[in-house]
Amino acid sequence: MNRPLPEPAAPQPPRSARSADAAAGIKNLQQLIELRWIAVIGQVFTILMAHYTLGLTLPLREMLLVVGCLAVFNVVSLLRMRTAVVVRNTELFLALLIDVAVLTVQLYLSGGTSNPFVFLYLLQITLGAVLLRGTYIWSMVAITLMGFGVLANHHLPLDLPQDLHQGLSSLYVIGLLVCFVLNATLVVVFITRINLNLRERDARLAAARRRRVEEEHIVRMGLLASGAAHELGTPLSTLAVILGDWQHDKRLAANPALKEEMDEMQTQVQRCKSIVSGILLSAGETRGEASMQTTVRTFVDALADEWRRTRSMPQFIYDNDFGADTPMVSDTTLKQMVFNVLDNAREASPGWVRLAVSRHADALRITVTDTGPGFSPDMLAKLGTPYQSSKNRPGGGLGLYLVLNVARTLGGSVAARNRPEGGAEVTIDLPLSAVALAGAKT
Repeated sequence: MNRPLPEPAAPQPPRSARSADAAAGIKNLQQLIELRWIAVIGQVFTILMAHYTLGLTLPLREMLLVVGCLAVFNVVSLLRMRTAVVVRNTELFLALLIDVAVLTVQLYLSGGTSNPFVFLYLLQITLGAVLLRGTYIWSMVAITLMGFGVLANHHLPLDLPQDLHQGLSSLYVIGLLVCFVLNATLVVVFITRINLNLRERDARLAAARRRRVEEEHIVRMGLLASGAAHELGTPLSTLAVILGDWQHDKRLAANPALKEEMDEMQTQVQRCKSIVSGILLSAGETRGEASMQTTVRTFVDALADEWRRTRSMPQFIYDNDFGADTPMVSDTTLKQMVFNVLDNAREASPGWVRLAVSRHADALRITVTDTGPGFSPDMLAKLGTPYQSSKNRPGGGLGLYLVLNVARTLGGSVAARNRPEGGAEVTIDLPLSAVALAGAKT
């Protein structure tokens, strides 16, 4: 009976997509912290130089107290950044408001709008335009305009002559020049770094969206394969029963050639049933076939023997250097994963394939080697990405992608390289804790 394919669950946004904004926010907060340390050092230097070197009368204690408060706030921001919690627009907006408030108080204590450093408001607006979105940006513009308007009417006097006609001999012109250089330098340095953070965030978001589309496509293909496997299960079982009856028929068994062909047909039917079971198991389903307790050495020995019997391979080298055996439960998914890599190696190198099994620290290492043309640099760079294939056929390139995802599910890894002497090598590392029988000693 035909079974309708189940509808896939609505996919959740990838975790990498949710973390992209968080990473960019933390980096942008770090840029503000670094900028604020420069502001603290610059303000202390400017205040002391103006008071003691240029002889300007300033409320030294109050202005240094404001700088101290800014430094304390920066230490708090530094501790907050190390919590690695998401930094949202609201938090960046409040941090910029603190900077604007400190600048406003310092300008109030040192001449208001007559102070050439009043143009540092433009730096705050620029930072807000890059870091913030929507109404936050215009709120920054409105707040700085309000601060400028308040300072125009309310400020402590600053004994700084407005002698612009003296050119660079004028203290006011020199102050404007210093303010311009400071604004230009900080804008170039920090806006460039902030834009880099934002571009990295956009790249991570684009990669996350691409992975999401790929995963949705793989899920749909898995559902289709699962449905096909269900449909194939019944006729394969029927064929197995019929072939079993034929093998017990004395008239057919008396013909050696016919008996050999029936044995081969039975082998291929069993192989098809094993493939169907592997598809269903990979999809989270089973065909009701019980798992068997075995050992790692026995499992890989049987795996290598079955692959050798069911494939036409002139030279297949199998080396089992696993060492002391370890109990495990036979896993069809693991077997199909290794078969997939071996089949790919056989297609690339029809004359010679080597399978090596060893113990590497606390992991089972499976290495498949061939003498084919090897992987292209682009395929090695995109290892684990679907549809990366050298076979140039529609739908190709899923084998290694599925192998890598099965290995990741078991807590392992997959690596591929081209051998200097020619050919390719794929290495699968699986922690023994993931494949060994629970409670067994390794």
